[in-house]
Amino acid sequence: MKELVVISGKGGTGKTSVVASFAALAENPVLADCDVDAADLHLVLAPKIVKRGDFSGGSEAVIDPSKCTSCGACYELCRFDAIVLKDRPGVENEPAYGVDRLSCEGCGVCAWFCPEEAIEMVEVINGEWFISDTRFGPMSHAALGIAEENSGKLVTLVRTRAKVLAREHGKELIIVDGSPGIGCPVIASVAGADAALVVTEPTLSGVHDTERVGELLRHFGIKAFLCVNKWDINPQITENIEASAGELGMETVGRIRYDEAVTRAQVEGVSLVEFAEDGAARDVKEVWETLLRYLG
Repeated sequence: MKELVVISGKGGTGKTSVVASFAALAENPVLADCDVDAADLHLVLAPKIVKRGDFSGGSEAVIDPSKCTSCGACYELCRFDAIVLKDRPGVENEPAYGVDRLSCEGCGVCAWFCPEEAIEMVEVINGEWFISDTRFGPMSHAALGIAEENSGKLVTLVRTRAKVLAREHGKELIIVDGSPGIGCPVIASVAGADAALVVTEPTLSGVHDTERVGELLRHFGIKAFLCVNKWDINPQITENIEASAGELGMETVGRIRYDEAVTRAQVEGVSLVEFAEDGAARDVKEVWETLLRYLG
């Protein structure tokens, strides 16, 4: 079983569009959308959900009004300012302090030091995971709740379920739409993968972001490949990016030209290679064929 993760140093480089085309070109893959903070692969693949479940990535403090004496110990100890003084302190049968759930990090300090044991750490639902069928094969994906955290854990869950799907269906390839950037969700997206394709664009920020993600992949010892999207809008920067990537051990597997057909395909809700045969669609096919030779 091989696992190819497609990532980018920033959002908006065309990573998901490339993944959607790879899904159409691959033979019976398992797909995984690990960009759980802003998942959009489903917009192209139109998955039919067959299984779903809640995701809990942590816990938060809850104050029991019947036990709280409003001593203020939790208020003094919370370094995240998650314990707040209510507008109506001293009201009968109501503690003077409450918990701001958006600020609570679930560290448990308040519960540990509460002299009355009035604070309990309870599991919270941070998002939802899905197993779906698509026209290209089974798909593991998820959605993180608004203002929720622990996306790295959710990414790991999505990848784990994708591997289970691959074993159950006898699939030999998992294609992962990874998270952008270099943070925790990206590390969770690429750790242990067989290869990673970095999709970038020929801009000054693209130069910097490609170097950052290249260093990340080198640190974790992951075979890295590079593809410059819309390369023809600035050929000079494209060459600079490819040269810099080469110094980091990344192999360039192709370039994708700027093509308005990409936008038209998105409007139609299909992948580029389903919508067109020439132009950027042909470039994507060449990138895919090159990757297949490296992946074996």
